[in-house]
Amino acid sequence: MCPCFLSPQWILVRDTLTSAVVKNLVVVLVWLSLSYINGSVVATFFRHQVFYGDPRYILFIHMVINDAVQLTVTIMLFILSYVYYRINVSFCCFFILLAVFTTRNTPVNLASMAIERYIAICDPLRHAQVCTVRKTYILIGLIWLISVVPDITDLFVTLANEPLSFFHESVFCLRQNIFKDPVLAYKRQAFDGLYFSCVFLTLVYTYLRILFAARAHSTEKTSARRARNTILLHGSQLAMCMLSYISPSVEIILHLIFPGRILEIRFANYLVVYMLPRFLSPIIYGVRDKKFRNHLRKYFVGGCRVGLQKGNGTL
Repeated sequence: MCPCFLSPQWILVRDTLTSAVVKNLVVVLVWLSLSYINGSVVATFFRHQVFYGDPRYILFIHMVINDAVQLTVTIMLFILSYVYYRINVSFCCFFILLAVFTTRNTPVNLASMAIERYIAICDPLRHAQVCTVRKTYILIGLIWLISVVPDITDLFVTLANEPLSFFHESVFCLRQNIFKDPVLAYKRQAFDGLYFSCVFLTLVYTYLRILFAARAHSTEKTSARRARNTILLHGSQLAMCMLSYISPSVEIILHLIFPGRILEIRFANYLVVYMLPRFLSPIIYGVRDKKFRNHLRKYFVGGCRVGLQKGNGTL
């Protein structure tokens, strides 16, 4: 699991050199693969103006970029925990907050995308009026505000409680090693429960309303079915996001079943909980969405043709 989310027991057990090299190599290769996919999706979006005026694609590309940043930061912390073990508190604080903000962004963005699909299917006449490009960018600003405010208070509390010399020290980069006040842990649990409850209820409500709309209007069944499937995928993403909160308990159970394999369990847990869900975002629109898929295919085909022309010396 990423060092910024790990339990303190992580520091009590260390990998062998071979194991550490293999794990870091796997993580980097997965990151490179996902970065290539995300980079292709982002490049496709910005190369075609047809996506600029569609709120669903704007929210989608925001989530792709957000997940790419989150994954990059957590992998950076993962590698730093092996290379340096301890890093400067100020740098650790910055990386942890960025990882937390982008992690919290994902479920709020999912709820926003579900609401947009709900308006498109259940109130199509008002969709163009309600879901404008300007309002979409304002919504993205609100998503960041909602995601940043609860956790930036951790920094203010720490600044008030810790001497300035603390930020010049070096620590193993764990969230609880930086934000030590026990009250902050209870606050995080309360906000996590509130965030995920709101997002879950939003997904359930929009799914049911689209389901009823599809039954009432037979001509919109195809669009409604696609919208329902998209919201179900968003629900799967939310479930995977929630895995990060039950993963410590899962680790304990697996450790009882497979004693002596705690490091392998934690590494597998990191891959499943923090890396695998990041593959879903580009798949939902990059592969399932016909409009985006066609442009993405043109991007890849065009890139291959350019490569061949360069190889033949024709450019």
